[in-house]
Amino acid sequence: MIVLTLFLVFCGLVLLFGGGELLTRGAVSMAQALGMSQLLIGLTVVAAATSMPELVVALAAALEGSPDIAIGNVVGSNIANIALILGTATVICPMAANPHKVTRDGLAMVGATALFIVVACTGTIGRLEGLGLLAMLGLYLAYSYYNDRGRQTAREEEEVTEAESQHCDSLWKCAGLVVLGVVLLVIGSHLLVEGAIDLARAAGVSEAVIGLTLVAVGTSLPELATAIVASYRRHPEVALGNVLGSNVFNLLAIIGIVAFVKPLKVAPEILTFDLWVMAAITLALLGFLYLGRTIGRWHGLCFLVAYSAYMVLLFVRG
Repeated sequence: MIVLTLFLVFCGLVLLFGGGELLTRGAVSMAQALGMSQLLIGLTVVAAATSMPELVVALAAALEGSPDIAIGNVVGSNIANIALILGTATVICPMAANPHKVTRDGLAMVGATALFIVVACTGTIGRLEGLGLLAMLGLYLAYSYYNDRGRQTAREEEEVTEAESQHCDSLWKCAGLVVLGVVLLVIGSHLLVEGAIDLARAAGVSEAVIGLTLVAVGTSLPELATAIVASYRRHPEVALGNVLGSNVFNLLAIIGIVAFVKPLKVAPEILTFDLWVMAAITLALLGFLYLGRTIGRWHGLCFLVAYSAYMVLLFVRG
């Protein structure tokens, strides 16, 4: 039984990285064909696509009466997105943080984090709060799109028009790569998460810890696969936009949808510790982005060390 579970986990990893490769190729090509920046594509198409596993797992967990897994999944995923995924991506390829491009989205991530913490501190996230989170997401996406388009100069518009004429025939092919990448990511994450949960429960680990660790990391693997591929192919803005966008999507879209379907109760241990770890790591990332410095390998290693320490504390806590 354990051998079969490990085999499914391995298959999930293969599908995740294959899906990340296809998703990155399609997203970058779509950015060129539609005249959208790679950062905006990362914030929207890639972020929404790679957040699908979190949505599926959180919704299933809530409906099955395991809210700790649902909320722990989102909180743990946001911590992993910054400390594990962005840390890994910058170790592979350091990225220059342009303050003019990322301050808006970094502030949006901090705002979404603060809003979620305020709502979570009430102890229950109900349907009304869920609708409010979804409304904030809609406003953020609309503003991001029009702001990004409005910054293009006349010369850039001409280049975009030319690019569209050259890539228009392949736009559907690019969209097909994105869709196929999403399918592989969802299947791969499902195999990996199911296997991880089976192994964890056999070891007697609590649902809150499962959600914050195995499920969170498992559902964040699409982001990790996409970030690694994007960094390797020297598209750091896709990796950065993916992390920023995924964190916003996780807090506003996933919690919003799940809470609207079924109100969520927040576990005391998440309220007293994990929410504040998420807030601290989010503010640390914003500090790097706001200063406009290159997020280099040393910063990435610091993020990875911090994440390892957090994992150890979680399992010691039990």
